Amino acid sequence: MSPKIEKIIVKYMTKSATADDLYILSEWVKSQINREVFKDYVKTHYAIYYNMSKPDSKKALDKLLFKIQKEKSFVYRLKKSPIYKYAAAAVIVGIITSIYFFKDNMSNNAIKNITPIIVNTSIEPGSDKATLTLDDGSQIVLEKGSSFQTLNAISNGEKISYEANNLKTKKVVYNYLTIPRGGQFFITLSDGTKVWLNSESQLKYPVNFIDGETRKVELVYGEAYFDVSPSQENNETEFMVFNDKQEIHVLGTEFNLKAYKDETNIYTTLVEGSVNLSYEDIHQKLVPNQQSNFNKENNDFSVNTVDVYNEISWKDGVFSFERKTLKEMMKVLSRWYDVEIVIKNKSIENEEFVGILRKNKKLEDILNNVKNFGFIKNFEIMENKKVVLE
Repeated sequence: MSPKIEKIIVKYMTKSATADDLYILSEWVKSQINREVFKDYVKTHYAIYYNMSKPDSKKALDKLLFKIQKEKSFVYRLKKSPIYKYAAAAVIVGIITSIYFFKDNMSNNAIKNITPIIVNTSIEPGSDKATLTLDDGSQIVLEKGSSFQTLNAISNGEKISYEANNLKTKKVVYNYLTIPRGGQFFITLSDGTKVWLNSESQLKYPVNFIDGETRKVELVYGEAYFDVSPSQENNETEFMVFNDKQEIHVLGTEFNLKAYKDETNIYTTLVEGSVNLSYEDIHQKLVPNQQSNFNKENNDFSVNTVDVYNEISWKDGVFSFERKTLKEMMKVLSRWYDVEIVIKNKSIENEEFVGILRKNKKLEDILNNVKNFGFIKNFEIMENKKVVLE
């Protein structure tokens, strides 16, 4: 993005763009790639806009540009998902809708200048860590600074990779990778499949897949993003992921599976390729940008079109919340920071949130942002890793 376009976008966000500016911007967003850049750019920075007292002033523009310059690496991430099939005008309307939803919420919540009570300031963001359970039951803690190696696997403490064993074997040996609250981890399976595991998750998988047989793994619980090695590179063998009542049949694709123990719904979001889902007597094929929602308690099943970036951004260090309630957002944060979060005022639990937060921030920085957005009046971080929102 050129500095000229960047400045025009900022002027557009602050309602100070001229007719010439709008013409240039409308021509620029005719490109599909540029529309994606525009959408991510505005979606990332509209929160800054509402913290400016005079959005049409030069001072406000300079302030916004300065903050944007400091976060360039975060702003310019293009989505890996298929490009949106919307006209430029529709994209702009969608972004403005999000902005004004946020603005309305701000205007209805008076922000009081109350200093948060922070007893413990050491609540850092989560990190790469996991516990590896071998087939004999022994456990190895994997974390930064540690290393581990077996005949088939090697880990630097931040990720683990398995190599295919060329020896013909008919015995399947399983390992478990367990990610605690406040953790995340990356694993490459022996067939080349890549898996990102979110906090509070567990994956069961073979140390080595049996040649010619279906490749099977199980997400015991939690959330995982799968980039599956194609069947063409694995003797045309199918890849399957199991979870509770669900089976996912894959030939080679990318998808996100969310199935936490404390949640009644299983969400499967397809990014690329195709998958066939089976839930007892239910069978459904997904296409890119579709998400299935299966309720384990009443067996309700539905399929919806979603913005996949909001569902998979966690693996790239970003929390992307699209009309999520405060309660839903705090559940995500509680897992990542390994804390208990209590919303004291139950009337605000269902307030909806739209925004993007970086995962590498301290918890108090995140909560200060939420406080500035007007959803909460104050918060308290206690010694027992309990957080109370007021």
